[in-house]
This record gives sequence, structure tokens and C-alpha cells, in this order.
Amino acid sequence: MNTKERCYLRNETGYEMELTDLLTFSTVARLGGITRAADELNTVQSNVTQRIKALEAEIGTALFERHSRGMTLTGAGRRLLPYAQRMAALSREAVLAARDDGEPKGPLSIGSMETTAAVRLPMLLAEFHRRFPAVRLTLSTATTADLVAAVLDGSLDGAFVAGPIEHAELISTVAFREELVLVSAQRWKTLAALRAGTSESGPTALVFRTGCTYRQRLEQVFAEFGWPSAARFELGTLDGMIGCVAADMGVTMLPRAVVERDYVRGDVNIHKLSPQHTRVETLFIQRRTAHQYSALQGFVACLDGDDRVVAA
Repeated sequence: MNTKERCYLRNETGYEMELTDLLTFSTVARLGGITRAADELNTVQSNVTQRIKALEAEIGTALFERHSRGMTLTGAGRRLLPYAQRMAALSREAVLAARDDGEPKGPLSIGSMETTAAVRLPMLLAEFHRRFPAVRLTLSTATTADLVAAVLDGSLDGAFVAGPIEHAELISTVAFREELVLVSAQRWKTLAALRAGTSESGPTALVFRTGCTYRQRLEQVFAEFGWPSAARFELGTLDGMIGCVAADMGVTMLPRAVVERDYVRGDVNIHKLSPQHTRVETLFIQRRTAHQYSALQGFVACLDGDDRVVAA
């Protein structure tokens, strides 16, 4: 980076931090390692390492603990992280706001739960791309907890998450309404047979990682069924989840729309549960204080104008 591209932040203590160093720090903290951060930042590992060391030298304390599995934040790193995230987000937002002339274009970062991305978003994204081809939209998938955090720290412009979400810094719009169902292998024809045909500890719960709302609902159901100590097995993809259910490895909870797709329907059985466990709203969330630039406004307009957003 040359001198003209450098941006420094100086406070009354005399410390001078480069904004790029803070962005690099935030990326390493989020990804947990130098290699992955370098890939995302499109640079070499030595540059990332140099920037982290420079920031640590400037502050006068270590920000990361290095170990064989990667890097974790020290106490100082954890205290610095929310400020670094806000600075990086504000910098990105300032550039986008300055460039925004009312015509939707440029980058737009949207997040989604994997189930929503698989079933609900393809038609919506296709319509958005048709109407606003100059927008460079990127879609990333994660759990509700991770998506909320990413919207709050500004790394995502908006995200589809499972409700309810109550946060003073977020605004939310109901995008879809889902019915959650218990999903098992074909041999379990009824819910009564599934409950009667298992051991005292219950079947294995096939779940996404911690932070997934559907996982929380499944664990509530298991507790009511008398299976609080049932084993948990985490999977990272929707296809992997459905494949393991079909192979009778365990049971899971997913939106009915996911498991009623043609290529899934013949491999698994669907078990209806009581409404208190099954009704869930998918919300589209944004930061309340974020600049509502044209690309994001265009995306929300497609969402608001789509009859599918109220589909069950």
C-alpha cells in the first residue's frame, strides 16, 4: 500500500493506527488464522503477519495467542475487536455512501441460513440480478447467531435469520414463514414408532453448529420427548444433513419446504410436531444506523414486492 492509500487514526494519547491494520486484525480474529485471512484479503501471509505485529507494537501488547490450531484473541484483542469492526464497517459504508448516486450498483453483501438460501432465495436473487445487473451481490451462509453478529459489525449489509430477533441496533422485516418438521429415515413411518423404537437416550440429534435456531428447537423437542442426553452430531452442509438422515444416522429438524423438494422427498420421512415448536419466521435484518444506499434499497424492494415472502 503506498502513502496516498494509507489512512491513520490518531487520538489524544498519541497512538497512530492504520485503518488497514485494524481491518487485517478483524479478519484474522474472525477467521482464526493468518492463512485464511490472507486468502480473504487477497494478499500474502507475510503481509498479514507484518500488519498484526505492527498493530501489537503500536498498542504495546499482544492481541493474539498463537497455537497449533490457529490464533485466538487475548483479553486485549477481545477488547479491541468491536472497535476495529466498527471502524472497518464505517470506512466501507462511507465509501459506498459517497459513491451512491441513486443508481443501484457496486458491492452488496447478504447473509443467509443455508436452508433459506437453498429453498427460498434462488428466485429472489434471480429477480434482483435481472433488475439490477450492476450490483455485485455476494451471498454467504452461516447460523443465525453468526449472521446477526456479522450484520452488527458491518461485514454484512443484511441477512436472513430465524426469528424472533430483538436488538436495539437492528431493524427486521418478515421475509418468510416456515413450518419446522422432524425428519427421520424412511423406516420410521410415524412419530409414535420413532419414539417407541429408540433406546432410553433417544436417537442421535443431527444438527448444525451452535448458534443455529433449528438446533435449539430440536433440543427442546428432545428434552420434551425424554431424550435430553441424546448424542449430538454436527454437520456443516444441508446436503450432508439430509444424507445422514436418509442413512438412518439420526433425526433432525428442518423447514418443511426443504424436505419436500422432489429429490429429497423419497429418501426421508416427515413428522409433524405441535405448533409451539414448528412455527418460525425468517427475518431480513439490517443495521438501524447503516446508510441505506441504493443497492440495498433495491434488494429490499425486490423482497417487499415478492409474493413468495409470505409463503408457508
